[in-house]
Amino acid sequence: MSTPTEQLSAAGVSIWLDDLSRSRITSGNLADLIASRDVVGVTTNPTIFQGAIGNKDDDSYAARLAELAQQGADVDAAIFALTTEDVQAAADIFRPVYEATDGVDGRVSIEVSPDLAHDTAATIAEAKKLWAKVDRPNALIKIPATKAGLPAITEVIGAGISVNVTLIFSLERYAEVIEAYLAGVEKARDAGIDVSKIQSVASFFVSRVDTEVDKRLTAIGTDAALALKSKAGVANARLAYELFEQAFGTSRARDLVEGGATVQRPLWASTGVKDPALPDTLYVTELVAAGTVNTMPAKTLEAAFDHAVITGDTVTGEYADAHAVFDDLAAVGVDFADVTQVLEDEGVEKFIVSWHDLQDTVRAALEQAK
Repeated sequence: MSTPTEQLSAAGVSIWLDDLSRSRITSGNLADLIASRDVVGVTTNPTIFQGAIGNKDDDSYAARLAELAQQGADVDAAIFALTTEDVQAAADIFRPVYEATDGVDGRVSIEVSPDLAHDTAATIAEAKKLWAKVDRPNALIKIPATKAGLPAITEVIGAGISVNVTLIFSLERYAEVIEAYLAGVEKARDAGIDVSKIQSVASFFVSRVDTEVDKRLTAIGTDAALALKSKAGVANARLAYELFEQAFGTSRARDLVEGGATVQRPLWASTGVKDPALPDTLYVTELVAAGTVNTMPAKTLEAAFDHAVITGDTVTGEYADAHAVFDDLAAVGVDFADVTQVLEDEGVEKFIVSWHDLQDTVRAALEQAK
């Protein structure tokens, strides 16, 4: 009998782990997850690296930090070295998956500094620097879907670099992300770059939507409002998949794909359940659709492997109901455009805080190692 994660894979969902640390790499745990949990990729972000490098119970970075201190590396140079080394090592572990899937999976993501989220030129420069340093064909450079990030996405993809677009909350912004991707592929094609080598995913956040919307529904407090709790995140993601199908069904997108380009897959991010009253596999079982990625925190991955009930596609037949959820949210007074702007602003700010915490952690470690 197949496991739930095997069933997810069979349904066309690529399982990526939303976590990385040097100890996970060196212990063999990451390789084991490929074999035992059907994991075919990894995503990272500033919070993940802050948690890994700042973990006082994990000494796997100590020796390298001491080396960097002796070399006189400053804080940002040390972070750049540590994080790119982890991504290189993980990419090497996933290289057989990359080869077996013709480059679709086996991907490892690394994010540009969140301090640059509102600076287009600096984002482009750092994305190119990260791509060159990691120097692995199965890397993905994460760029946030801020207004300043959109032209950077086009420029970076146009340079032949594979991109994970992150922090997408609204359908309106997602449509702009798809446009940025298609424009980037056209730019690469016109420059004579092999567009078949460019991969991209669009990371659509799920649980954070429920957290913010449910807070507002509780404040409204009516029976109609409370009946809508914990419905917005899944409905929003399902409508993102509807938009994905529409956008990549256009003649423009089809022509690019026929010319060798790849489809930018939707990726479900923030799939760890925040509300303990909800099923811990909610954002796995309710978002099964072919050609998607679900990047799961380790706890969610284990829950999915243990007891997720996979019943096939749970997205494409639910568009009418998803639209109805948003009609109902508007009727009770939830301003969803405001919700998604708040979430984007908070998402950038949370990563900036984590990044600065990481800088503080590494600064202290370098001082101690001197």
